[in-house]
Amino acid sequence: ERDFAFATQNGIAIRMVVKSASGAYDDVVAPWIEAYGDHGVTVNSGEFSGLAYKEAVDAIAAALEQRGLGRKRVQFRLRDWGISRQRYWGCPIPLIHCESCGEVPVPDSQLPVVLPEDLVPDGSGNPLAKTASFRDCACPSCGRPARRETDTMDTFVDSSWYFLRYACADNGAAMVDERVKYWLPVDQYIGGIEHAILHLLYSRFWTKVMRDLKLVGIGEPFGNLLTQGMVLNHIYWQQPAEGRRVYFNPNDVDVEDGAGGAKRYVATRDDGSTLEVVYEGLGTMSKSKNNGVDPQGLVEKYGADTARLFMMFTAPPEQSLEWSDEGVQGSFRFIRRLWKAVYDHVAAGPAPQLDLATLSPAQKALRRAAHQTLAKVTDDIGRRRTFNTAIAAVMELLNAIGRFEDGSPQGRAVVQEAFEIATITLSPIVPHVCHALWASLGHAGALIDQRWPQPDPAALAQDAVTMVVQVNGKLRGQISVPVDAAEETIRAAALAEESVQRFVAGATPRKVVIVPRKLVNVVV
Repeated sequence: ERDFAFATQNGIAIRMVVKSASGAYDDVVAPWIEAYGDHGVTVNSGEFSGLAYKEAVDAIAAALEQRGLGRKRVQFRLRDWGISRQRYWGCPIPLIHCESCGEVPVPDSQLPVVLPEDLVPDGSGNPLAKTASFRDCACPSCGRPARRETDTMDTFVDSSWYFLRYACADNGAAMVDERVKYWLPVDQYIGGIEHAILHLLYSRFWTKVMRDLKLVGIGEPFGNLLTQGMVLNHIYWQQPAEGRRVYFNPNDVDVEDGAGGAKRYVATRDDGSTLEVVYEGLGTMSKSKNNGVDPQGLVEKYGADTARLFMMFTAPPEQSLEWSDEGVQGSFRFIRRLWKAVYDHVAAGPAPQLDLATLSPAQKALRRAAHQTLAKVTDDIGRRRTFNTAIAAVMELLNAIGRFEDGSPQGRAVVQEAFEIATITLSPIVPHVCHALWASLGHAGALIDQRWPQPDPAALAQDAVTMVVQVNGKLRGQISVPVDAAEETIRAAALAEESVQRFVAGATPRKVVIVPRKLVNVVV
């Protein structure tokens, strides 16, 4: 993306050298609209053309090495890790200090070293160093008086392999056992950026150590990483004449119009008095900045489902989320609209069985929209982990149901299926409301016990398809053509489109690029 932006800004010609695996960028012509990072097959690359990603990397590396220009190397940036801490609550370090023998490892027969459980830290240092019953011992090598190590390991040591222990937590004889082969590696790792820097790095290191010791058979503990964004909120503070800054919660601050159109930020103290404060801008929610939101109050006012929907819909999971009271209210309004729509449908009486052979074109269109939503949400949640676009798809389906004005028995049957799909697909994010809606739609069993449905290929089949039409890479209109239309038919329909003719202005197109079922690009 950086190279693409630089080339675009400086007018440097861009030549496709990777044909994307998805085919989405096939036959793209200048001007390019966006960069893409898909793996694919090399093109326009001389002797390296026609190679897949891994093969291309290996071939280019081999060519560079053969010509004495370079070689492939794995670069690690893991720094030395100091795991010793002068405190009581970490794992014991199994070493004994002897004046004659030096540092002597505790023999396997004396492991594990067990911490005393009756010590109380009083703030004056590590109590282990002052506990003779733990500290004083005999040297395993020479038998002379020696001193047990009283430092303990950093707690990161525990968190660096706990996921392996989860697979066999009841094993009292070994760190891990055969069950690790079944459960590991973990399919999906989700955590904040601080986890990616510390915990993830140490976990990978520790897993490789255990692999080298033949304790596990894997070298990587996690299959996929999703680094979630932070939740942001406004920060307000006031600096007293003496002492530290005092931060005020955004809910206690009012924004007023000041002199010359400037904004004034006025906070209300606990005693009811007010004072003007400084607005610092948006920042990560934290107790120290007093800009957090009390979830209990939010749940009491709107319900837990509203809070979940807002946080999942407002931004992709890997991006930061700006807290917004208006956004929370918008999520609440959507849930109420869904609830009312299902209520009105149910109030009209039970819907009949769906008869696929008698559906009208409008009924087929709504059923297609419902199953397209199911397919998209399945992919967005299960593969892409983009919950915001999954919610948006359900919102679009609800809009489609709202526009559908067919009260016939089969029309109501199609609406019943569409509501069921909307309820199931939204249930991972809005579980409580969807549980109630599922029951109201006539189902005896709990929604949580329902298997995730599969899209019906027959419902997804289309007689016609809508294609966007571009002129020199810019969107100028759209056309509807039969799904199996020949390229000549598509070309003629695109050139006949009124908005396209206006931008072509009578010129003879130099080229017409057709991406089947997606777009037509007219180059003049």
